[in-house]
Amino acid sequence: GTRASLMMDAVVVAMAAVLPCMFWSIQQVRRGRFELHRRVQLALAVALLAAVAGFEIDVRVNGWQERAAEGGSPSTVVWTALGVHLVFAISTAILWPVVILRAVRRFPNPPVPGEHSASHRRWARIAAWDMTATAVTGWIFYWLAYVE
Repeated sequence: GTRASLMMDAVVVAMAAVLPCMFWSIQQVRRGRFELHRRVQLALAVALLAAVAGFEIDVRVNGWQERAAEGGSPSTVVWTALGVHLVFAISTAILWPVVILRAVRRFPNPPVPGEHSASHRRWARIAAWDMTATAVTGWIFYWLAYVE
């Protein structure tokens, strides 16, 4: 029921599922379920990579501006919301894979706490909040561009 494309809608819904899964996975670490945390994080990374790839293809092929502006030009508020969202989306796209790759390389398999734990905890916390900010600012952009 919005002006957004199906892929845009899918990413909005995907982020609504990813955030609770991500925070649930973090809770599993606190309970000592390191392997479960690892598996969930890797699955989320693959799912998000697929969703973002599909989204980027959709935006490049079908655009977004015409739908957002109902045939005109998007408002300054929409452009501002997009700019703020992109700050978080780009930093998340860099930070989350780095955190995951470092964890895969520096933790044993199966994972257990070790020398890398303190660094991982610090950077993973930053990445989790960055992912949260990406989702929230994305939802704000979506609302302003396609619903309002």
